[in-house]
Amino acid sequence: MKSVVSRVTPALWIGLILSGLPTARGADARPQPRDPRIQIRRLTTVNDVAPPCRIAKDPRDQRLYYMTLGGSIYRLTVQPGEDQSLRTRIADSSHHAQTNTMGFDIGPDGTFYVVANQTQSTNSALTAAYVLRGEERPGTEGRLWSVVAHTEPYARSKTAFDHVFNAVEVSPDGATLYLNSGSRTDHGEIQSADGAFPGLREEPLNAAIFRVPARGNDILLPRDLNALKADGRIYCEGIRNTFDLRFSPSGELFGAENGPDRGMSDELNWLREGEHYGFPWRMGGADNPQQFPDYDPALDKLLDSRFTAVKGGYFNNDPTFPPAPDRMLEPIGNLGPDADKFRDPIDGLIKDASDLGMKLFTFTTHRSPLGLVFDEDRALAAPYRGCAFAMGFMGGDETGDRYPGPFQDASRDLLRLRLHKTADNYDAEVYKLVTGFVDPIDSEIIGNVLYVICYGGERAIWEITLPAADAVELTAPIWTPLGLAFTLNVGTQGLYALQVSSNLLDWTTLWTPTFPSGSSYFLDGSAATNAGARFYRTWKP
Repeated sequence: MKSVVSRVTPALWIGLILSGLPTARGADARPQPRDPRIQIRRLTTVNDVAPPCRIAKDPRDQRLYYMTLGGSIYRLTVQPGEDQSLRTRIADSSHHAQTNTMGFDIGPDGTFYVVANQTQSTNSALTAAYVLRGEERPGTEGRLWSVVAHTEPYARSKTAFDHVFNAVEVSPDGATLYLNSGSRTDHGEIQSADGAFPGLREEPLNAAIFRVPARGNDILLPRDLNALKADGRIYCEGIRNTFDLRFSPSGELFGAENGPDRGMSDELNWLREGEHYGFPWRMGGADNPQQFPDYDPALDKLLDSRFTAVKGGYFNNDPTFPPAPDRMLEPIGNLGPDADKFRDPIDGLIKDASDLGMKLFTFTTHRSPLGLVFDEDRALAAPYRGCAFAMGFMGGDETGDRYPGPFQDASRDLLRLRLHKTADNYDAEVYKLVTGFVDPIDSEIIGNVLYVICYGGERAIWEITLPAADAVELTAPIWTPLGLAFTLNVGTQGLYALQVSSNLLDWTTLWTPTFPSGSSYFLDGSAATNAGARFYRTWKP
């Protein structure tokens, strides 16, 4: 594998985002839960020259691993007590030859997948992405590294908006890798890279979710949109920067997306094959005004002079802005009560969408939503069972608009998202769950425990223990001609009994199976021939 040393520090884009924001000094402030049942402890801090960017679990044994922006991968051994967990470096750039890594996931067979970027040493206006596979070697601690796919060199903008390839998500069956490549622009403006690419906005290798076979070898992703589509490499388009991808328990792909340097909402999207998600014509459920011939940025109440794109004059009257596609999908709607502040484009005032009976698409602007996970094992107690969780990376002002971040929203928190299916999308009830992290950048979930890794402050790794579900949840029975049908959601596998009674005093055991974790189905056929009241319960013998 050819190694090219990057001329750009791995943390450039994150460092630029964080510039000008208040940061913690000294020891990390301890995150605060809003539910007293939640327990929080710090497992360790990341001791590496490069900051952390990802945390993931091996699905086989639930062991945790984290990766830094400099290419190091560590195994985290969780131990009792505060700051007592152990970290062991198991791979770095000397193994896989990459020093600018942003994406990391682990397949169902324990294979590591890493996404890296290389700014080309011969022309700093070009970059290339590499998707790596690290396979276990029996009897050794090391892994065999190879290239799954790589891109042709393509155009950077040489601005803060070079989001590049930065996320990888393995499909549930382990067969396919889904890759995010963010935009090279803030909102679709011309970025010529100091004249290297006159008139260029986005590249074929930008602003989309790509896919490649996990067992592929040295697949070339060309700088050619028609060729990419013909080979089935593009999964969906219109993505500004979906730094976090995650499959739900039902196998649907979701992505958390940060928005532009304008007061437009950050997004959560249900990502579907062949669809377009709006960038750069629609972001956060609103039109990008630069596409319209009468746009005057001096009258735009959503522009904030503290942001890079506004300072750079990238919002301008733009008569050559390309026409929008015919079909674009909207983000998931936020029903509130939290993370749903917006600035009104008419009067410029900050408002709360749910207080006004409105739906935001999806989060308060500039939160930079990251760390998306689901209660995939239904291991959590009410009201958390079956929910999704996401974090806000950017720090904001809880009561006003003093910082170039979210307004009237401190962010840097863990959100609980209760998703509701609509006719063609989802809506979400959004609740702040834990506040006070320092730049939380990624998370993982194992059972009823969330693990949060922080980019800033002391780069802490936090363990968030949520209330666990009862061992078995018995849903209300549904009458069928053959009897009463139940679904039993099992939080912890083991032997349980399902019993029936007609008087709540005398109980008859119907079933004593050893349940796996997850959902099981039972049909009580005797109910079809027995009149009168019937009561059911589960218990552990």
